[in-house]
Amino acid sequence: MTEEIIIAGFGGQGVLSMGKILAYSGLMQGKEVTWMPAYGPEQRGGTANVTVILSDDRISSPILNEFDTAIILNQQSLDKFEKTIKPGGTLIYDPYGITKEPTRKDINVYRINAMDTSIEMNAPKSFNMIILGGLLKIRPIVELENVLKGLKKTLPERHHHLIPMNEVALKKGMEIIG
Repeated sequence: MTEEIIIAGFGGQGVLSMGKILAYSGLMQGKEVTWMPAYGPEQRGGTANVTVILSDDRISSPILNEFDTAIILNQQSLDKFEKTIKPGGTLIYDPYGITKEPTRKDINVYRINAMDTSIEMNAPKSFNMIILGGLLKIRPIVELENVLKGLKKTLPERHHHLIPMNEVALKKGMEIIG
């Protein structure tokens, strides 16, 4: 099994950390992994994306032109990456910041209202974990327990008290994706 994923949005949405947590989760599960971030010079508000490959076999290159799954969090990323999803692939998007809905008919499209849900939960920083939970519901490529291990590995120790909230957010994302 190989899963080639692009996660794209604005800086500050947790795009890179979502990719890093997913990559660490794959490592905890004994998979071969690549994590390749790309972002502009802006710290927040600029575009950011990360490519993650999880595989049972050796990965020959982290450079991809097509993806099995795309997680899209803004219109610029939808415009750029919708066409790069392989036929039969998966597109997950949060409608917040999307002005023109996805149009492809040869892929599986899932909408997740993660921004609204994170605000309702009074936990806006859990936005990316809600998205990740939605991904894991649709494409169970890593186990939840390994995501929690990945969180522990990627979060600085001073933020480990946030892991239970992130677990709730992951489970909420699994519930609301549709």
